[in-house]
Amino acid sequence: MSLISLRRSYTLIAPLYDAVLAGAGTGLRAASLAQLPQEGSLRILISGIGTGLDLPHLPACHQYAGLDLTAAMLDRARSRGGNLQLELVRGDSMSLPFPDKSFDYVVLHLILAIVPDAHACLRESARVLKPGGKILVLDKFLRQGEPAGFRRMLNRITQHLVTRLDVIFEDVLDGAQGLRLEEDVPILAGGWFRRIRLIKTG
Repeated sequence: MSLISLRRSYTLIAPLYDAVLAGAGTGLRAASLAQLPQEGSLRILISGIGTGLDLPHLPACHQYAGLDLTAAMLDRARSRGGNLQLELVRGDSMSLPFPDKSFDYVVLHLILAIVPDAHACLRESARVLKPGGKILVLDKFLRQGEPAGFRRMLNRITQHLVTRLDVIFEDVLDGAQGLRLEEDVPILAGGWFRRIRLIKTG
């Protein structure tokens, strides 16, 4: 899927996005975001913030930047900001509009399997992360060597509409230098969905 196609698709589905994902993913999002420190004042990037479904689960003590490709998604996220210190930015997760080493955490919830280039998305997340900072990933991934014939066949359709079903996380991680896997937990659909935590080592 091209960037233009992605923007068009998610502009069209923005009104339906919450109805489809809000209920199903609430517990998964909350469990992933519970890894964030509950005190301090860190800078945290929510890359691919969508309609802001992560926002109710964020500690209020930190400073947040929420990035999304479409204004339609950001408009919906704005209403969920509450009392958070939140800056909403329209931009591309594969080419982030932030300086190097800007954030203590980057959150990638249901974005690596959506963007046209997952490698670029993870590399950019690592670039804007401070040394010792962490990336929280929640998404669906194939395992290396996993046949998954039906998902691969279905991907021929879904990759042109809303998401990819053939992303192998280990391959994506191999293309990002300076990141180390800290946690990888299967959470749904026989391990298809995974909660992953990475740390920047340098």
